[in-house]
Amino acid sequence: MTRVSVVIITRNEASNLPRCLESVRWADEIIVVDAGSTDGTREIADRFGARVHVEPWRGFGHAKQTGVDLATGDWVFSIDADEVVPPALAEEIRRVVSENNGHPAGYTVPRRTRFLGRWIRHCGWYPDRVLRLFRRERGRFDGAVVHERVVVDGPVGELTHDLLHYSYPDLETYFEKFNRYTTLGAEKAYANGERAGWSHLLVKPAVSFVKHYVLKRGFLDGLEGFVLSVLSAGAVFVKYAKLWHRHRQQEETSA
Repeated sequence: MTRVSVVIITRNEASNLPRCLESVRWADEIIVVDAGSTDGTREIADRFGARVHVEPWRGFGHAKQTGVDLATGDWVFSIDADEVVPPALAEEIRRVVSENNGHPAGYTVPRRTRFLGRWIRHCGWYPDRVLRLFRRERGRFDGAVVHERVVVDGPVGELTHDLLHYSYPDLETYFEKFNRYTTLGAEKAYANGERAGWSHLLVKPAVSFVKHYVLKRGFLDGLEGFVLSVLSAGAVFVKYAKLWHRHRQQEETSA
Protein backbone atom coordinates (compact mmCIF):
# COMPACT_ATOMS: atom_id res chain seq x y z
CA MET A 1 0.00 0.00 0.00
CA THR A 2 1.35 3.45 -0.95
CA ARG A 3 2.12 5.61 2.08
CA VAL A 4 2.25 9.41 2.34
CA SER A 5 4.39 11.31 4.85
CA VAL A 6 3.52 14.93 5.66
CA VAL A 7 6.47 17.16 6.61
CA ILE A 8 6.01 20.44 8.51
CA ILE A 9 8.67 22.81 9.87
CA THR A 10 7.82 24.98 12.87
CA ARG A 11 8.99 27.66 15.24
CA ASN A 12 6.40 29.08 17.63
CA GLU A 13 3.42 28.11 15.47
CA ALA A 14 0.95 27.28 18.25
CA SER A 15 -1.69 29.60 16.78
CA ASN A 16 -1.58 27.97 13.33
CA LEU A 17 -0.54 24.37 13.89
CA PRO A 18 -3.82 22.81 15.16
CA ARG A 19 -5.69 23.90 12.01
CA CYS A 20 -2.90 22.59 9.81
CA LEU A 21 -2.54 19.24 11.60
CA GLU A 22 -6.29 18.67 11.62
CA SER A 23 -6.28 19.00 7.82
CA VAL A 24 -3.62 16.30 7.33
CA ARG A 25 -4.96 13.60 9.65
CA TRP A 26 -5.43 11.45 6.53
CA ALA A 27 -1.64 11.08 6.12
CA ASP A 28 0.10 7.86 7.12
CA GLU A 29 2.79 9.82 8.96
CA ILE A 30 3.27 13.40 10.13
CA ILE A 31 6.76 14.71 10.85
CA VAL A 32 7.32 18.07 12.55
CA VAL A 33 10.82 19.57 12.44
CA ASP A 34 10.89 22.21 15.16
CA ALA A 35 13.47 24.98 15.63
CA GLY A 36 13.16 25.39 19.39
CA SER A 37 9.58 26.58 19.89
CA THR A 38 8.68 28.00 23.30
CA ASP A 39 4.91 28.47 22.84
CA GLY A 40 3.59 24.93 23.09
CA THR A 41 4.06 24.02 19.42
CA ARG A 42 5.74 20.71 20.21
CA GLU A 43 3.06 19.74 22.71
CA ILE A 44 0.36 20.39 20.09
CA ALA A 45 2.24 18.24 17.58
CA ASP A 46 2.49 15.45 20.16
CA ARG A 47 -1.26 15.56 20.75
CA PHE A 48 -1.88 15.01 17.05
CA GLY A 49 0.45 12.02 16.99
CA ALA A 50 3.18 13.69 14.95
CA ARG A 51 6.82 12.64 15.16
CA VAL A 52 8.68 15.69 16.48
CA HIS A 53 12.34 16.33 15.74
CA VAL A 54 14.06 19.36 17.31
CA GLU A 55 17.17 20.93 15.79
CA PRO A 56 18.81 24.40 15.58
CA TRP A 57 17.61 26.66 12.80
CA ARG A 58 19.80 26.50 9.69
CA GLY A 59 17.40 27.74 7.06
CA PHE A 60 14.15 26.68 5.39
CA GLY A 61 15.72 24.35 2.86
CA HIS A 62 17.79 22.49 5.43
CA ALA A 63 14.88 22.11 7.87
CA LYS A 64 12.52 20.76 5.21
CA GLN A 65 15.12 18.32 3.91
CA THR A 66 15.62 17.05 7.47
CA GLY A 67 11.91 16.21 7.50
CA VAL A 68 12.23 14.39 4.18
CA ASP A 69 15.21 12.41 5.50
CA LEU A 70 13.14 11.35 8.52
CA ALA A 71 10.13 10.34 6.44
CA THR A 72 9.37 6.69 5.74
CA GLY A 73 6.49 7.09 3.26
CA ASP A 74 6.67 6.44 -0.46
CA TRP A 75 5.52 10.00 -1.05
CA VAL A 76 6.17 13.27 0.81
CA PHE A 77 3.76 16.18 1.06
CA SER A 78 5.44 19.34 2.38
CA ILE A 79 3.17 21.88 4.05
CA ASP A 80 3.76 25.02 6.12
CA ALA A 81 2.15 25.47 9.51
CA ASP A 82 -0.07 28.32 8.25
CA GLU A 83 -1.46 26.21 5.40
CA VAL A 84 -4.45 23.87 5.21
CA VAL A 85 -5.24 20.90 2.97
CA PRO A 86 -9.01 21.00 2.19
CA PRO A 87 -10.83 17.66 1.85
CA ALA A 88 -10.94 17.91 -1.97
CA LEU A 89 -7.16 18.30 -2.18
CA ALA A 90 -6.62 15.49 0.33
CA GLU A 91 -8.75 13.18 -1.79
CA GLU A 92 -6.88 14.19 -4.94
CA ILE A 93 -3.52 13.47 -3.27
CA ARG A 94 -4.65 10.03 -2.13
CA ARG A 95 -5.94 9.27 -5.61
CA VAL A 96 -2.84 10.31 -7.59
CA VAL A 97 -0.39 8.48 -5.32
CA SER A 98 -2.43 5.29 -5.51
CA GLU A 99 -2.66 5.48 -9.31
CA ASN A 100 0.88 6.73 -9.97
CA ASN A 101 3.23 4.28 -11.67
CA GLY A 102 6.37 6.35 -11.24
CA HIS A 103 5.41 9.18 -13.60
CA PRO A 104 5.24 12.01 -12.66
CA ALA A 105 7.86 12.10 -9.90
CA GLY A 106 6.17 15.09 -8.28
CA TYR A 107 3.15 17.39 -8.44
CA THR A 108 2.61 21.11 -8.08
CA VAL A 109 -0.44 22.41 -6.27
CA PRO A 110 -2.20 25.78 -6.71
CA ARG A 111 -1.99 27.85 -3.52
CA ARG A 112 -4.58 30.45 -2.54
CA THR A 113 -3.51 33.03 0.06
CA ARG A 114 -5.71 34.93 2.50
CA PHE A 115 -4.59 38.53 3.04
CA LEU A 116 -6.29 40.73 5.65
CA GLY A 117 -9.46 38.64 5.48
CA ARG A 118 -9.69 38.35 1.69
CA TRP A 119 -8.71 35.48 -0.60
CA ILE A 120 -6.35 37.01 -3.17
CA ARG A 121 -7.13 35.93 -6.73
CA HIS A 122 -4.75 38.21 -8.63
CA CYS A 123 -1.64 40.34 -7.84
CA GLY A 124 0.47 37.49 -9.16
CA TRP A 125 -0.40 35.55 -6.01
CA TYR A 126 -2.76 33.05 -7.59
CA PRO A 127 -2.59 30.28 -8.60
CA ASP A 128 0.98 30.49 -7.17
CA ARG A 129 1.83 26.87 -8.04
CA VAL A 130 4.28 25.22 -5.65
CA LEU A 131 5.81 21.76 -5.85
CA ARG A 132 4.76 20.06 -2.62
CA LEU A 133 4.02 16.40 -3.43
CA PHE A 134 6.85 14.16 -4.61
CA ARG A 135 8.20 10.63 -4.43
CA ARG A 136 10.56 10.54 -1.47
CA GLU A 137 13.45 8.87 -3.26
CA ARG A 138 13.16 11.21 -6.27
CA GLY A 139 12.87 14.63 -4.63
CA ARG A 140 15.11 16.81 -2.49
CA PHE A 141 15.01 20.35 -1.11
CA ASP A 142 17.87 22.61 -2.04
CA GLY A 143 19.84 24.20 0.77
CA ALA A 144 18.46 27.72 0.36
CA VAL A 145 18.04 29.72 3.56
CA VAL A 146 14.91 31.29 2.07
CA HIS A 147 12.82 30.68 -1.09
CA GLU A 148 13.75 27.01 -0.95
CA ARG A 149 12.51 24.66 -3.65
CA VAL A 150 12.16 20.95 -4.32
CA VAL A 151 14.27 19.46 -7.08
CA VAL A 152 12.81 16.22 -8.46
CA ASP A 153 14.30 13.60 -10.72
CA GLY A 154 11.58 13.17 -13.32
CA PRO A 155 8.52 14.86 -14.82
CA VAL A 156 6.19 17.01 -12.75
CA GLY A 157 2.39 16.93 -12.93
CA GLU A 158 -0.27 19.33 -11.67
CA LEU A 159 -2.94 18.89 -9.01
CA THR A 160 -6.13 20.89 -9.50
CA HIS A 161 -7.46 21.65 -5.99
CA ASP A 162 -6.19 24.58 -3.94
CA LEU A 163 -3.90 24.50 -0.94
CA LEU A 164 -5.11 27.24 1.44
CA HIS A 165 -2.58 29.66 2.87
CA TYR A 166 -3.63 31.63 5.98
CA SER A 167 -0.50 33.71 6.02
CA TYR A 168 -1.50 37.30 6.77
CA PRO A 169 -4.51 37.71 9.11
CA ASP A 170 -3.42 41.24 10.08
CA LEU A 171 -0.75 43.81 9.32
CA GLU A 172 1.19 43.03 12.48
CA THR A 173 1.73 39.47 11.23
CA TYR A 174 2.57 40.76 7.78
CA PHE A 175 5.27 43.12 9.04
CA GLU A 176 6.81 40.46 11.26
CA LYS A 177 7.31 38.30 8.16
CA PHE A 178 8.15 41.35 6.06
CA ASN A 179 11.12 42.17 8.27
CA ARG A 180 12.34 38.57 8.47
CA TYR A 181 12.07 37.83 4.76
CA THR A 182 13.61 41.10 3.58
CA THR A 183 16.56 40.47 5.89
CA LEU A 184 16.97 36.91 4.63
CA GLY A 185 16.64 38.10 1.04
CA ALA A 186 19.27 40.79 1.56
CA GLU A 187 21.66 38.33 3.21
CA LYS A 188 21.20 35.86 0.35
CA ALA A 189 21.88 38.61 -2.21
CA TYR A 190 24.96 39.71 -0.23
CA ALA A 191 26.28 36.14 -0.15
CA ASN A 192 25.80 35.97 -3.93
CA GLY A 193 27.90 39.10 -4.41
CA GLU A 194 25.03 41.39 -5.41
CA ARG A 195 25.09 45.10 -4.72
CA ALA A 196 22.31 47.71 -4.54
CA GLY A 197 22.32 51.10 -6.23
CA TRP A 198 19.90 53.84 -7.21
CA SER A 199 18.10 51.67 -9.76
CA HIS A 200 17.38 49.01 -7.15
CA LEU A 201 15.98 51.57 -4.71
CA LEU A 202 14.05 53.72 -7.20
CA VAL A 203 13.16 51.64 -10.24
CA LYS A 204 12.66 48.10 -8.97
CA PRO A 205 10.01 49.01 -6.33
CA ALA A 206 8.04 50.97 -8.96
CA VAL A 207 8.27 48.08 -11.41
CA SER A 208 7.07 45.75 -8.66
CA PHE A 209 3.97 47.87 -8.02
CA VAL A 210 3.08 48.07 -11.72
CA LYS A 211 3.58 44.33 -12.12
CA HIS A 212 1.38 43.37 -9.16
CA TYR A 213 -1.34 46.02 -9.43
CA VAL A 214 -1.63 46.55 -13.20
CA LEU A 215 -0.11 43.66 -15.14
CA LYS A 216 -1.21 41.00 -12.64
CA ARG A 217 -4.59 42.79 -12.19
CA GLY A 218 -4.30 43.41 -8.46
CA PHE A 219 -6.94 46.12 -8.88
CA LEU A 220 -9.51 43.30 -9.13
CA ASP A 221 -8.75 42.36 -5.52
CA GLY A 222 -10.16 45.63 -4.23
CA LEU A 223 -8.47 47.74 -1.58
CA GLU A 224 -6.65 44.66 -0.31
CA GLY A 225 -5.07 44.27 -3.75
CA PHE A 226 -3.88 47.88 -3.70
CA VAL A 227 -2.44 47.54 -0.19
CA LEU A 228 -0.75 44.28 -1.11
CA SER A 229 0.79 45.77 -4.27
CA VAL A 230 2.15 48.76 -2.33
CA LEU A 231 3.58 46.51 0.38
CA SER A 232 5.15 44.21 -2.22
CA ALA A 233 6.89 47.22 -3.74
CA GLY A 234 7.96 48.27 -0.26
CA ALA A 235 9.46 44.83 0.36
CA VAL A 236 11.62 45.23 -2.75
CA PHE A 237 12.82 48.62 -1.53
CA VAL A 238 13.58 47.41 1.99
CA LYS A 239 15.41 44.29 0.78
CA TYR A 240 17.76 46.37 -1.37
CA ALA A 241 18.11 49.05 1.30
CA LYS A 242 19.25 46.35 3.71
CA LEU A 243 21.63 44.98 1.07
CA TRP A 244 23.07 48.49 0.50
CA HIS A 245 23.47 48.98 4.25
CA ARG A 246 25.11 45.56 4.65
CA HIS A 247 27.82 46.54 2.17
CA ARG A 248 28.17 49.94 3.84
CA GLN A 249 28.73 48.26 7.20
CA GLN A 250 31.32 45.93 5.67
CA GLU A 251 33.17 48.85 4.09
CA GLU A 252 33.23 50.77 7.38
CA THR A 253 34.53 47.72 9.22
CA SER A 254 37.28 47.20 6.65
CA ALA A 255 38.34 50.87 6.59
